[in-house]
Amino acid sequence: MFGKVFKLKDHGVTAGNEIMAGLTTFMTMAYILAVNPNILKDAGMPVGGVLVATAVSSAIACFCMAFFSNLPFALAPGMGLNAYFAYTVCLGMGYHWSVALLAVLFEGLIFILLSVTNVREAIFNAIPISLKHAISAGIGLFIAFIGLNNGNLVVANPSTKVGITKFVGEGFHTSGISAILCLIGVAIIAILSHKKIRGAILYGIIGTWILGMLCQALGLYVPDFENGFYSLYPSFSFAALGGFKDIAFAVFRPNLEGVTVLSFITVILSFLYVDIFDTLGTLIGVASKADMLDKEGRLPGIKGALLSDAIGTTVGAALGTSTVTTFVESSAGVAEGGRTGLTALTTGVLFLLSLLFAPLFLSIPAFATAAALIFVGFLMFTSILKVNFEDATEAVPAYIALLAMPFFYSIAEGISWGVIFYVVINLACGKAKKISPLMYILFVLFILKYVFL
Repeated sequence: MFGKVFKLKDHGVTAGNEIMAGLTTFMTMAYILAVNPNILKDAGMPVGGVLVATAVSSAIACFCMAFFSNLPFALAPGMGLNAYFAYTVCLGMGYHWSVALLAVLFEGLIFILLSVTNVREAIFNAIPISLKHAISAGIGLFIAFIGLNNGNLVVANPSTKVGITKFVGEGFHTSGISAILCLIGVAIIAILSHKKIRGAILYGIIGTWILGMLCQALGLYVPDFENGFYSLYPSFSFAALGGFKDIAFAVFRPNLEGVTVLSFITVILSFLYVDIFDTLGTLIGVASKADMLDKEGRLPGIKGALLSDAIGTTVGAALGTSTVTTFVESSAGVAEGGRTGLTALTTGVLFLLSLLFAPLFLSIPAFATAAALIFVGFLMFTSILKVNFEDATEAVPAYIALLAMPFFYSIAEGISWGVIFYVVINLACGKAKKISPLMYILFVLFILKYVFL
């Protein structure tokens, strides 16, 4: 059945391979089940309710991706967008969380319209192939940086902004040992991958987690709950799953106190901008690495992928969570050979099952999945080799896009600056004819975005 529905033979894959890829993707993005509730609770939302909304909306979006596009991409409430939701809209602007959900709902409805009318697909196709390869590599650096942060390898430094953690002395039994285990995890995955062992990334995550539990048993790792270093042993308490009824469909009864039309429109536009270009960047990056783009740099099935993303956002807002978007961690499943919607379907099923085994999935430590992200970042970074560095009009914009993603901590910003530099440099070098009309439109919109938003 799976073979016919997802055309497995046409893609040269097996059901077992696709299921393994879906499991790998889920393992690398399961952290969202813990992180999203912890962020949105600062907006006043119940942790358990958000966990349920996160799992269900992610599953629905993954199912849409599987059947609408037959692509191996998974979706969930996006990082960055949830922080904007909680800390800017709710805490900064003083809006009730139900108003923020309403803005996300409007964003999703606008996205459905843009997806149906091919606007988002046209934007995808308008981006030059050199920028697409750079975006893939930039996302590699971006998720590697996330992995370094989650693995406690990168720490804040008042002098240099960021620095490396201390492996000895104070903090060794928490951040120090976590960082060491993360590095060991990267080595495990690299070795298994070199030996061409299927499931290398997944085995690396599990192996790193097991090593972590052994370290805790030996006293090398000591939980520090106040600073976010929890026990590595599986937990089986379901007490935190309550509260879903308080947020489900609250978007239709928003608390509009203090809301103005202009500020509400600004919030919608901000959500809209970040989501549309984060999603496009992720699709470009992951598809490019998986060699899914055709000779013209287009992605077959992208319309269904964009529609799935839009539906996920709309459903997520109704259920009680921030913007649902395509996850860059999908690249982990693609790296394991995932090529069809069966990978996305598997991830969606696991999100639903996570409600039954939520405590177990939430027990996977961040340093274990961080090792996977760092390695996948390496795999994606190799796309930079496809950029023509002999042509500055192609290479420099690609370079700027590559730099912007990790340093500005945003896929969307990388695309913005890549487009801006591409248009400016090619115009100045007398190569205006190779710039598509839509690229000029994007150039103007990005400039206006920085001026007014």
